[in-house]
Amino acid sequence: MADMKFTKTHEWVRLENDGTVTIGVTDHAQHALGDMVFVEQPDKGEIINSGKECAVIESVKSASDVYSPLSGEVVVVNDDVVAKPDIINKDAQNSGWLFKIKPSNLKELDALMDAAAYEKYLAESAH
Repeated sequence: MADMKFTKTHEWVRLENDGTVTIGVTDHAQHALGDMVFVEQPDKGEIINSGKECAVIESVKSASDVYSPLSGEVVVVNDDVVAKPDIINKDAQNSGWLFKIKPSNLKELDALMDAAAYEKYLAESAH
């Protein structure tokens, strides 16, 4: 988790060595939503914008939009989570990643929370 950044809408971001950014939903989000049953991914090649809806995850409880933490082009989608959405429940912050983008502005990372700030945000919003 130390190499990740987080959003207030419960997405995580990890900058990879090749300059791409992997995006998924946090462990907190998957716990709150419950058993995942469906994932709708953005299309490879799609341009997505920071703060905008770009994917949907559905659980037995509800559907939830996924908001892109960064702007860029989708370069890879995780087909495994489309075929088996429960991967998100088992390992949200590793094998349960959603998609990777080639970011158009890495400075957008600066606006995201580190792990400690995200934990503090969760604690504060629980009250």
